[in-house]
Amino acid sequence: MATLSAMTTMTNTYRAVQLRGKGGLDQLVEVKLPLVDPAAGEIRIRVTATGVGFTDITMRTGYYPYRPAFPFVPGYEVVGEVDAIGAGVTGVVLGQRVCALTVHGGYAERLTREAEHFVAVPDGVDDADTVALVLNYVTAYQMIHRSAAMKPGQTALVTGANGGVGMALVELLGLAKVRVIAACSERHFAHMQALGAVPIPSRGRPLDVLVHELEADGVDAAFDGLGGPATRECVRATRKGGTVVAYGFMAARVAGRPSTWATLRGFASLAVGGRLAGRRPVFYGITQIYRKDPTSLREDLPKLLELLRTGQVHPKIAARLPLLAGARAQAVLERGAVIGKIVLVRDGADAS
Repeated sequence: MATLSAMTTMTNTYRAVQLRGKGGLDQLVEVKLPLVDPAAGEIRIRVTATGVGFTDITMRTGYYPYRPAFPFVPGYEVVGEVDAIGAGVTGVVLGQRVCALTVHGGYAERLTREAEHFVAVPDGVDDADTVALVLNYVTAYQMIHRSAAMKPGQTALVTGANGGVGMALVELLGLAKVRVIAACSERHFAHMQALGAVPIPSRGRPLDVLVHELEADGVDAAFDGLGGPATRECVRATRKGGTVVAYGFMAARVAGRPSTWATLRGFASLAVGGRLAGRRPVFYGITQIYRKDPTSLREDLPKLLELLRTGQVHPKIAARLPLLAGARAQAVLERGAVIGKIVLVRDGADAS
C-alpha cells in the first residue's frame, strides 16, 4: 500500500487560490485542483493556516527568483494536519500537526511536499501564531544570531518595525537584551514602546540623523527591511565596524510597483557603499539559505516553537481571514497600515 490516509472516502479535488500570471489582484482566482496521494517520501496535509506577506505580492507584481512558473498557488508558510503519508516515511502519524516553509502552495485546502520539510508543532499553540514563526520569526532569529551575532547590551536599528518581520525582530532583540531603535509610523509608537523599543518616525527626517541623536556613534547593527533610500541611511546609522543586514525591499518601488532596478541599486549601495564606509554588509534570504542547507531552519524553528509554547514570544496577528481569501488579504497588505502578520486560517473570519 503506497499511502496511508486519514479518510476512507474523500473527494477527488480540493480548493485553492491560484495565481494565473503577473498583474493585479484579478490574477488570483479560486480553482479546484486534483487531489492525489503523496508519492514515496512525501506527506499530504490539510492546511489549517498560511501566511500572507509582501513576497507574495512581489511574486504577483514584480520579480522574485524563487517564483515558480505560472499558474501556481501562493503561500510561503503553512501549518496543517497530516492526512496522508507516502511510502517510506517514518516519524509522522496521521492527524499530527506540522508546519513548513513552502515558498508557494499555502493558499489551499491541501498541500503535499517531501516529509523532510515539515517540523512538528507542539500541543497548545495557535495555528496563526505558529505560521508567524515559520517565516517571520525564523528570519528575525537567524539575522540576529547567525548574521549579526548580536550580544546583550548592544544596540540595533530596525526599519519597517511594524511589519511582520520587523515586529519579530523587535521582540527577539528584546529577549536577547539588545537595545532596539524601531523606525515606524507614529501611530505604532505605543506598541513599540510596549515591546521595550525606542520608536523613531520612519518618514520625515533621515533615519541616520535620528539614530545619532540617540546613539552618538551609531548602532551596532541595522536590519533593513525596506531597501531603496533606507539602505544608505542604515549604513550611516551604523557605527564603523558594525553590521547592516539587508533582507527586504518594500521601499524599492517605482510608481507604487516593486522595481528590480531600485532593488539592485539598494544592494549596490550596501555592498559597495557599506564596505567603503567601514560597515559589514550582510544580505539575508531565508529561501536561499534553506535551499542551500535546511539544517539551520530545522535547528532554529523548534527553538522558536518552544518560546511560543512557553509564552516568551507573542506574534502580533494583524488579521485572520478565511483560508481562500488570498486576494482580499493581499489587498489589505497593499493598502498599508498593517501591524503584524496577516494569516489565512481554515474557517477563519475577520479579526485583529
